[in-house]
Amino acid sequence: MSITTKQGDTGSTRLIFGQTVAKCDLAIAAVGEIDELNAALGLARLHTASGRLQAIIARVQDDLVALMGQLSAGPEGAAKYAQHGFKRVDAGSLEWLTAEGVGLEAEFPGGFHTWSVPGATGSHGSAWLEMARCVCRRAERAVSALQAGGTVLDPVIAAWLNRLSDVLWLAARLEEKSNALES
Repeated sequence: MSITTKQGDTGSTRLIFGQTVAKCDLAIAAVGEIDELNAALGLARLHTASGRLQAIIARVQDDLVALMGQLSAGPEGAAKYAQHGFKRVDAGSLEWLTAEGVGLEAEFPGGFHTWSVPGATGSHGSAWLEMARCVCRRAERAVSALQAGGTVLDPVIAAWLNRLSDVLWLAARLEEKSNALES
């Protein structure tokens, strides 16, 4: 199948199971924000020194691809999506992400007492993780708008995105800490 289909030339696109929608559709907006988050995480992964953080980012990117598919299927295509055996962001994904956050936070027994200033420490990885966190918050707002517009989604999706932004903030702090130790 060709990438250049010309089907989007008129301002419409297709969801995963062929439903045609406007490119400004709330589901497309949410998928687009998550796609941008995936790209930002790709940059963070390339600029992060920690193998542990690279592994977390790799798993998150895999989950983001699944989430884009879920949102593109929509509630009306959820059963078909499951029948095809496509991966989903589910309660297990949320549990894993929560555990990763707890593990990252344990690296800072004294807690946190200041705001972060992306780029201030000179860590490229940390700055990209912060950028990804901001894009994650935007994706979270897009999913919230989709729900407010009447689309019924699994509540795990909103919780997972919220947890992800926390994990990204903590990952940025760990990357800064690692960068400081190397200096």
